[in-house]
Amino acid sequence: MIRWDKQWLLVVRVGMGLLLAFIVGCVQHGSQTLKTLPFQITETTIGRVHQAFQAGDLNCQQLVEAYIGRIHQYDQTTKLNAIVLINPNAQQRATVLDEEFRSTQQLRALHCVPVILKDNYDTADMPTTGGSIVLKESLPPDDAYMVKKLRQAGAIILAKSNMAEWAFSPYFTVSSTSGETLNPYDLTRVPAGSSGGTAAAVAANLGLVGMGTDTGNSIRGPASHTALVGIRSTIGVTSRDGIIPLLLNRDIAGPMTRTVEDAARIFNVISGYDPADPVTIASKGRLPYDYTEYLKSNGLKGVRIGVLRSLINTPTADPEVVEIMQQAIADIKKLGAQIVDPFIVPNLQQLTRATGFCSRFRYDINNYFLSLTTNVSTIKLQDIMVSKRYHESSESGMKWAMSVNVAPERQKPPCVDVEGDPRRVALLNAVVAAMVQHQVDAVVYPTWNNPPRKVGDLDSPHGNNSPIIAPHSGQPAITVPMGFTKEGLPVGLQILGKPFSESRLFQFAYSYEQSTLHRKPPALFK
Repeated sequence: MIRWDKQWLLVVRVGMGLLLAFIVGCVQHGSQTLKTLPFQITETTIGRVHQAFQAGDLNCQQLVEAYIGRIHQYDQTTKLNAIVLINPNAQQRATVLDEEFRSTQQLRALHCVPVILKDNYDTADMPTTGGSIVLKESLPPDDAYMVKKLRQAGAIILAKSNMAEWAFSPYFTVSSTSGETLNPYDLTRVPAGSSGGTAAAVAANLGLVGMGTDTGNSIRGPASHTALVGIRSTIGVTSRDGIIPLLLNRDIAGPMTRTVEDAARIFNVISGYDPADPVTIASKGRLPYDYTEYLKSNGLKGVRIGVLRSLINTPTADPEVVEIMQQAIADIKKLGAQIVDPFIVPNLQQLTRATGFCSRFRYDINNYFLSLTTNVSTIKLQDIMVSKRYHESSESGMKWAMSVNVAPERQKPPCVDVEGDPRRVALLNAVVAAMVQHQVDAVVYPTWNNPPRKVGDLDSPHGNNSPIIAPHSGQPAITVPMGFTKEGLPVGLQILGKPFSESRLFQFAYSYEQSTLHRKPPALFK
């Protein structure tokens, strides 16, 4: 009996040891995958991944495990803090997609593309918080329209990313759920906001592509600060259904990627009419079948590009950014473009100042709460304000939101879409008229006139050019990497187009990108 007890104790000890080894192995599995996987996932693209699938050099399970491994290896150990939650269903989904490919030998448009999703996109299988502790456990009743389209195309929602609480801040990414996200190129600096989590994650190669939202800046600004491509589409080209709103009359959602081609591939899937978002009816009959057909290395030859000097040579612009911008203009000219410099929109400053950002968040967010099926559906923004259940950095945003308590259409002037707001129409007409007069195909300027700020710095010049035109006029704009400062901080080139000219913006951005190849990964995350 005594001998049996000792043997049993030995078995238990050995069993516990094996179990511990298994658990440690599971935790370390991702980082081991990084070392043993023959396919290099750092800086890879959708096209390269699909080629590897077809060649038998990679499968979906390996790809997903490798990205999860990078998240475990880098996100918390470096304090990047870009990821809120890894999708617990991601690996199971990868298994299903591998079986599908083995059976059909066909790849869907985004087959096994691991997506980093900003935490304001509704997902039926993961909480959606908008960066707010109030929604920490909120599970939406269904997927946002774009999430549905991504999944239908074969994409895998790999993880949710941190965001500025309620998308309030264009300057930093701090939430009451997860704290602050840092810039992977310099962990003492910000990635901008509010899609800073997505930007930091994609830039650090924690996922293949990302999705953000942009009310005034929040795709293009963080993309620029992290050497990514980010596009804000024409209002009406993409659906806002199932996305936590900030200002619904200016909100846009879209891709944040390391290459223009990947952005165009995603845009093929997510753009178009959605009955749940009536504004998208404007896209009917106006979109190309395939945006990637416009990706031509000579795409700038013979086009006319306007240089918006009023957004470059500002009193607070960083001289190094201005110098990089000058080089970008020279590079565009070398590619065969005719430069219109300066490109002038009469009364631009007065027109943009007149439009402003009217406050309708209180109205829009209360409607979003009603769409939920959990007990959160009964909450109101006023309850959050009274209980102070928000991050201290959101105080001014909350007060701004609470200052207006009437429906958007009853505000004077009304806080509505472009067509219903004479101020926004006036701005759009002025910009388009100037482009037509000077036969300009697109307009360029720096996305930011200054490098990323230090964490906690709210006083030095920010140089944010993204909110000045596109959000108010409803025009599309894309940002693409145009270089780095001497300190290694990313700088972005923004290209503004006429309404529904996304295909041309992809064309121009691709030509510039391919000739300059400014994108490079952050040194800490290679």
